[in-house]
Amino acid sequence: MFKPLLFAISLSVIVNVCGYKPAGKGKSLPADIKTIAVPVFQNSSLKYRVEGRFTSAVIEEILKRARGLHVVTNKENADAVIDGDIRGFRAVGSILDNQGRTRVWNVRIIVSVVVRDLRTHKILFQNPRMSFEGEYELSDDPQSFFNEENPAVDRIAKDFAQTIISTIMEGL
Repeated sequence: MFKPLLFAISLSVIVNVCGYKPAGKGKSLPADIKTIAVPVFQNSSLKYRVEGRFTSAVIEEILKRARGLHVVTNKENADAVIDGDIRGFRAVGSILDNQGRTRVWNVRIIVSVVVRDLRTHKILFQNPRMSFEGEYELSDDPQSFFNEENPAVDRIAKDFAQTIISTIMEGL
């Protein structure tokens, strides 16, 4: 009874059949990519300052998760580039109060992303229409009014950055 169990455990350690791997050790990016450029995203939606939030979120996520990569903002001397374009921004009221005023807003942001190896000019990842949603609520009290749209956009940008960097680094 003990020998088969010991054999199975040692075989799984040797062959590594569990399927798990440490974060940041994925095989999606080629090994020769050491510097990645993240220029400011384009903003085709014309929503004020959204592109900067998405660019910053992607840079922060790379710095947090991909310790072996050097991040720059210009394409010169970079091995790869992440180009993004905010294609759409829509905020729609979803819940009304008793007086007919909108209290909860649904925000949808559509982003196009291309990751390109600058040495071989090969596209490593491309998705022309990634949709991310979030919502925010307005206060009932006019004295404590604070526009919650900006924090909602920041949350959506963070979700976007986590998704993109996971996809690029881990090949999910």
